[in-house]
Amino acid sequence: MLDPTVYADWQIAQEAEKTLPSVEEFRKKLGLLEEEIIPYGKTPKLDFIKIMKRLENTEKKGKYIEVTAITPTPLGEGKSTTSLGLIEGLAKLGKNAGGCLRQPSGGPTMNVKGSAAGGGNALLIPMTEFSLGLTGDINDITNAHNLAMTALNARMQHERNYDDERLKKAGLKRLDIDPERIQWNFVMDFCCQALRKMEIGLGEGKLDGFRMETKTNIAVSSELMAILAVSKDLKDLRERIGKIVLAYDKKGNPVTTEDLEVAGAMTAWMRNTINPTLCYTVEGQPVLVHAGPFANIAIGQSSVIGDRLGLKLFDYHVTESGFAADIGFEKFWNVKCRLSGLKPDCSVVVATIRALKMHGGGPKVTPGKKLPKEYTEENLTLLEKGAENLFHHVNLVKKAGIVPVVCINRFATDTDKEIQLLRDLCEQHGVRCALSEHWQYGGEGAEELARKVIEACEEKTEFKYLYPLDMPLRDRVEKIAREVYGADGVDWAPLALEKAERFEKEPKYADYATMMVKTHLSLSHDPELKGVPKGWRLPIRDILEYSGARFLCPMAGTITMMPGTGSNPAYRKVDVDTDTGEVKGLF
Repeated sequence: MLDPTVYADWQIAQEAEKTLPSVEEFRKKLGLLEEEIIPYGKTPKLDFIKIMKRLENTEKKGKYIEVTAITPTPLGEGKSTTSLGLIEGLAKLGKNAGGCLRQPSGGPTMNVKGSAAGGGNALLIPMTEFSLGLTGDINDITNAHNLAMTALNARMQHERNYDDERLKKAGLKRLDIDPERIQWNFVMDFCCQALRKMEIGLGEGKLDGFRMETKTNIAVSSELMAILAVSKDLKDLRERIGKIVLAYDKKGNPVTTEDLEVAGAMTAWMRNTINPTLCYTVEGQPVLVHAGPFANIAIGQSSVIGDRLGLKLFDYHVTESGFAADIGFEKFWNVKCRLSGLKPDCSVVVATIRALKMHGGGPKVTPGKKLPKEYTEENLTLLEKGAENLFHHVNLVKKAGIVPVVCINRFATDTDKEIQLLRDLCEQHGVRCALSEHWQYGGEGAEELARKVIEACEEKTEFKYLYPLDMPLRDRVEKIAREVYGADGVDWAPLALEKAERFEKEPKYADYATMMVKTHLSLSHDPELKGVPKGWRLPIRDILEYSGARFLCPMAGTITMMPGTGSNPAYRKVDVDTDTGEVKGLF
């Protein structure tokens, strides 16, 4: 074990990989058959269909542990690091533990945030493979998504150039797509702000595509990623892909991927994505990787498939929700659990002294800039005031009938008095609390957290959803705004109101999931409002429709689906050792 105060994550990862057991050893440890492993170097895929078919009638079901967090600073508060540390800590206590995490996007990996592989001695390996494409799921999603856009634009070009007789000879019927009502855009997996708005089809001739305005979003925001996260199996994936609405015709009728006869080919590109990839902690515990990030519009969870599989393979299965409990946990609670039929035994709420001080009135935290002294020196006043944010999130977990455990993810600058104050506050609020130093000490540093989680998993849960499926859309949004965010109510913009009324009238939308879209930096829609804001209303400006995923996404504020690359991006530090071929500089 290397000291993370001295060595970078990529160096810790490379050292850990030297003693990593073989894939064959992991296969035997997991009780898998040879034909259930799909070879892919150090990171094989697990054949979900074969494994579940063999194990579907077995009674084995592990404890289901979800990891969420308080409202974070822009630097993040270490949910992935905590998830991996918890798995390591459970293993230290002799438990058969594993988990399922999301695959990182190339955008953040090469930008400011880093690879989301955890950190220090609570790190996912092989880090290079994990950070740079893994087994190609995001590439497959990108190709399938852009194939749909290629088919759409080509069809618009042909319908412009050909009369009905020629279309009929080609076996096509006129779809009469409205160029003003295109619902999809292109995607790529980098943060490229220059592509947020563009015009295509600018060639001189009729064969150069249909001229239209479009844009490029980041690949992990694709509806296909959301579909992968919630699909139960390959059949479900294929059916959902076929229902994707790409555009509307000039009479207002939806134009789907099935209408364009591209759904089958899209599924062919994505056929291997249903199989989770096997990775590992630096201490050698198995971790599945499946689905991707972007919890604002997508569901922001590791997949239903990954959790179903993990609960068959592990006695303690850890999964993670994107962003804080008001976003990630709320979607886990009311969407993912409803779709999967799985009920969690415990939820870990990750908190840092740093973030709580920010919510107590501390100065702005900016990525890439030095932290103000309030965050590196003892300040009990800011901490106590900011703890209100923590207990708001704890109460959300309790509202779901799940047992919460607060994890104090310790940073080197946290003082003993600050730690004790937070422990005391948790005791006053009647919630389990554990100090965890997994970043520095790995599983050994997470043993207290692991013990608290084991205790919590033995308690009886009374899991319940926030709202029934038959509740109308606007009532759902109102309930989420008031009971999850703490708003005084909801204000609907005319466009959002018009759409909400239409969605509520049409029976086909009755069972669509409500996928709220807002900033992750505040309980409110305004990222500048910290702590637990009071006296505000949630503005809904629009509602996005994801017909394949079966999501309705009410949008509070403006969300950019193509992030921008900063002035000091991570790619400046990444290189390859030309003697060994090893990648260095990842974080």
